[in-house]
Amino acid sequence: MVSMCPAGSLRTTPMGVTEPRAMVSCPPCQLPLGAARCPWLLAFLTGASLLLYLLPASAFAQQQTSQQELSSRSLPDTPLPTSYPQNPTPQTSPAEGSATVAGTVLDVSGATVSGADVWLSRGDGSQLHTMLSEANGEFAFAKISAGSYHVTVNAKGFSRFTSAEFAVAAQQAYQVPNVSLSVATANMELTVRPTEFIAAEQIRAEEKQRLVGFFPNFYTSYIYDAAPLTAKQKFSLATRGTFDPVAMLGIGFAAGIEQATNAYSGYGQGSAGYSKRFAAKFADGRSSDFLTHAVFPALLHQDPRYYYQGSGSVKSRIAHAVTSAFLTRSDSGRTVFNSSYLLGDMCSGALSNLYYPKANRGANLVFTNTAVGLAGRVGTNLMREFLSKRLSTNVPGDGKP
Repeated sequence: MVSMCPAGSLRTTPMGVTEPRAMVSCPPCQLPLGAARCPWLLAFLTGASLLLYLLPASAFAQQQTSQQELSSRSLPDTPLPTSYPQNPTPQTSPAEGSATVAGTVLDVSGATVSGADVWLSRGDGSQLHTMLSEANGEFAFAKISAGSYHVTVNAKGFSRFTSAEFAVAAQQAYQVPNVSLSVATANMELTVRPTEFIAAEQIRAEEKQRLVGFFPNFYTSYIYDAAPLTAKQKFSLATRGTFDPVAMLGIGFAAGIEQATNAYSGYGQGSAGYSKRFAAKFADGRSSDFLTHAVFPALLHQDPRYYYQGSGSVKSRIAHAVTSAFLTRSDSGRTVFNSSYLLGDMCSGALSNLYYPKANRGANLVFTNTAVGLAGRVGTNLMREFLSKRLSTNVPGDGKP
């Protein structure tokens, strides 16, 4: 009988696999007949043991996989595992906010304008960005999306600038051309009124001026730079003054004095003499007023009014009042010889030769009436300079600067 290796050389693992124990080699003295067969038997047992070990492990792995699949199928809400590629390819989206819009603010001379308000707006007018131009006049808007835009610039002292609408593409560096500011036009509201209307207002004010509220004081101007009168206004003022009711009373009073002193005796006495004297004084005054205040002032472009001085020494004011009988202001504002008054007074005296008594006619009558007229103007001017403003009603300011 052939001796075999001890039975205790095999063992069973917890998983049911039979495998050889660590064996003690059979000494050759104990296996005299099977010494040649023992290596083959050992190799067979080893291979069988390895096969038995691998087969149950593979079956167990398959069993575990089957159980996981059954478990996953039994849960309907459990998401299936998702597989991801190890090296995903990145996807690029269209470029947005990658463009820039820039420019330089200049004035008409080409100099840069700093501190100007610059704002970028869409084509529909909606405002996007606002900034101030730099010290060198430059501005730049970054991270702008592709689209249509326009730039508006506003700076103090300049007119507002708005560029033409322009299109910007993605990643484009757009330069706004010709950002040039023009000097702002000064907005002033100026009401221009013709001097004729100004003079008309001043005449209406002068026609309200009366000494002690009774005697006309129409030809005294308390406005230093009064507007010049037109020819029509000169005739209108002369008519208003010469036919004033108070003037009629003055004519009646003067005729009564001549009647009492029997002046111009050729008129006689009684009511007939008084009527002739009244008519002569009326003609003297009306012709003198129209000739000295309207006809010749209109022809020679001179102002028939007296201009109140109201300041300075008494001596200077007296000199102004006396010289105003011989000097006057032209319609252009220059001081000229008062030829309109002198000629008008002389012509009025010459006309009196038509209705005065024959005994009183001649050159003597002309020069007498002229001298009386000039003396009366000097006296009237002195009264206007020193008394009229205090005694007259409705007097405006003198208008002196």
